[in-house]
Amino acid sequence: MKILIIDAQGGGIGRQLVASVKQALPGADIMAVGANSAATAAMLKAGADNAATGENAVVVACRSADVIMGPVGIVIADSLFGEITPAMAAAVGQSGAARILIPFNHCGNIIAGVSGQSAGALIKSAVDALLELAR
Repeated sequence: MKILIIDAQGGGIGRQLVASVKQALPGADIMAVGANSAATAAMLKAGADNAATGENAVVVACRSADVIMGPVGIVIADSLFGEITPAMAAAVGQSGAARILIPFNHCGNIIAGVSGQSAGALIKSAVDALLELAR
């Protein structure tokens, strides 16, 4: 299973996702793509098998991923303080991969019905969803 994890800003969510997925599915092939080099470095340090940075890396990686994971902002153009370009959001949305999106209320995007769960609880929920897909 090829899992693509995308993050921006400091890469904290991506770092937690990479570490949690590696623990839950040790054999998974994790490709990490950061919208910037700090996000990429954080995910690589957490154990991603491969990593790249930037818009074209997101576009290319979305073509071959089985599952794409990240904050919900990765499908919203100009989100995450402008780091997600329209091309990135379109690539994620148009990918044939299953998408597991973590619903964070920030950067001007409010997800109705999302309570104030901690990042750790949201990461656990995302990994649980991935494990269901892996069965």
